[in-house]
Amino acid sequence: MQDRYARTRMLLGAHSLEKMASSKVAVFGIGGVGGYVVEALARSGIGSFVLVDHDRVALTNLNRQIIALESTLGQYKVDAAAARIRDINPEASVEVHRCFFLPDTAGDFDFSAFDYVVDAVDTVTAKLLIIEKANEAKVPVISAMGAGNKLDPTKFEVTDLYRTRMDPLAKVMRRELKKRGITELKVVYSTEQPQKTTDSGTQPEMSASGRPVPGSVAFVPSVAGLIIAGEVVKDLSGTVRP
Repeated sequence: MQDRYARTRMLLGAHSLEKMASSKVAVFGIGGVGGYVVEALARSGIGSFVLVDHDRVALTNLNRQIIALESTLGQYKVDAAAARIRDINPEASVEVHRCFFLPDTAGDFDFSAFDYVVDAVDTVTAKLLIIEKANEAKVPVISAMGAGNKLDPTKFEVTDLYRTRMDPLAKVMRRELKKRGITELKVVYSTEQPQKTTDSGTQPEMSASGRPVPGSVAFVPSVAGLIIAGEVVKDLSGTVRP
């Protein structure tokens, strides 16, 4: 008898699939990276999701975000992602939070209830807080470093934050986490130097922090997201790669 995870079971085994089906993963940031994390985890058999993001799907997301379609424009990203999860696996549990994760909303989350935490947000304040809360709860966490203004998806690496180089965001995170006594953090980052952007001829899009957003393409943040998903699956299932 066929089932949706038969091909995965062939590689990971029934016990690993059972572990993932009983796992709850919180994904903070459902954008170019986080959307692909969610997609791959749903297709890998994760049974329970907590999705956190305040943004809605916008026209400028269509070039790279898997949840961004003409049919989802204007929807909250967490709602679009939740619909995809349920379309892949109707038995999955999905909890959505339409908010930014900041000090005034952090109390709404019980990190001890999570089996794994994915940090795919793009603001330092939120990243630091997510990592601090995960460490306090002794929950595994993986963090995405900068994927903007990059063109080479082969340059991504999985490593500890304190072994990163050439990534401005990672440099800031190292300094701030060291102050907080956090001495290790699994990250996915790129060794590629950020590319210089060209004038698009339109008014630059601004981030929530008031800075111009970086350039991005379909084949870079997606790869970072899939790598992160692979690490989550590996860690939760107990699968050790050769």
